[in-house]
Amino acid sequence: MRMRWVEIMVGFFMVLGLLALIGLALNVSGLKLSDAQDDYSLFARFENIGGLTPRSKVSLSGVQIGEVKSISIDKQRLMAVVELSINADVDYLSADTSAQILTSGLLGEQYIGLSVGFEEDVLKDGDYIADTQSAMVLEDLIGKFLFNKVSE
Repeated sequence: MRMRWVEIMVGFFMVLGLLALIGLALNVSGLKLSDAQDDYSLFARFENIGGLTPRSKVSLSGVQIGEVKSISIDKQRLMAVVELSINADVDYLSADTSAQILTSGLLGEQYIGLSVGFEEDVLKDGDYIADTQSAMVLEDLIGKFLFNKVSE
């Protein structure tokens, strides 16, 4: 009987460990079991998105206010169109808000940083952010630096 009790306890801890591992994997990957949070969509066009991916964060003054929902290409303008999913409680982004692709750290992940302007009109669901700044590509910067050094 004692051996059976030990086996049950080992099985219980194995199941508990497996659930903890699944919870950790979901937390690290950024996936959510429920999508109950209200949000609205904004769009921005960029010439170069660098390493930006869906589910990258969107921040305002360093505080995450949303995430990148999808990335597509505008066939007329040949630019990347990024759909931003912004939390519904952030309803104060002015019409002259600017968006730029930033990098956390030197070689870290890329995200979108928003800077609010001074207009009184606010962005609504489906609006485009007109003022955008593309990603700084490290390879391009190194190439420009080397080309300038060689030409001197």
